[in-house]
Amino acid sequence: MLESKVVLLNRDKIKSRFIYHGIKRIFDIVAATCGIVLLSPLMIIIAVLIKTEDHGPIFYKQVRVGKNGKTFKMYKFRSMFVNADKMLAKLKEQNDVEGPMFKMKDDPRITKIGHFIRKHSLDELPQFFNVIKGDMSLVGPRPPLPSEVTEYNDYDKQRLYVTPGCTGLWQATERNGVGFNEMVKLDLEYIQRASLSYDFWIIWKTILIVFKPNSSY
Repeated sequence: MLESKVVLLNRDKIKSRFIYHGIKRIFDIVAATCGIVLLSPLMIIIAVLIKTEDHGPIFYKQVRVGKNGKTFKMYKFRSMFVNADKMLAKLKEQNDVEGPMFKMKDDPRITKIGHFIRKHSLDELPQFFNVIKGDMSLVGPRPPLPSEVTEYNDYDKQRLYVTPGCTGLWQATERNGVGFNEMVKLDLEYIQRASLSYDFWIIWKTILIVFKPNSSY
């Protein structure tokens, strides 16, 4: 077990922060709604480009694991070819990160428009609808795949104590520059330090990344 895996979060203390979670939920709904309205022209352009490239579906729905292990369907702009899921088994050995999470720098499944929208995090815009539904928050740990969670230990599962986010400390700082264990450490650091001011800082950092991408792929 890694040395960083010695601190366990106080789950009851996290649950007891009613004021913070209540204000955060109101902010999520208002901000996500404004985001959909203000960014709708950009979202329409992205949708047209995706459809034009290979005539496949514009959106991609994938089952993810949220707070307390509850599953939900997460929305994204499709950035991969239609048969991408079937190609994954052949690419597993080329995983660029350790642990249950799969990331590949030169993933052959990604379309031309997909490379651009992933680099600038624009493929995540449809998750505003997940936020309004309550499945996600604007800020929080990224929701994992069910197959990834089956490989989690008790330390890793602490990521599931809170509502998952469209962005988080990992995305706003290190992104794909770190491996799975470092990502979990950053997520738990966020959960421990969570506050409205910290959320606003992460959102601001994420906006900057849209214009000046970090190590995303």
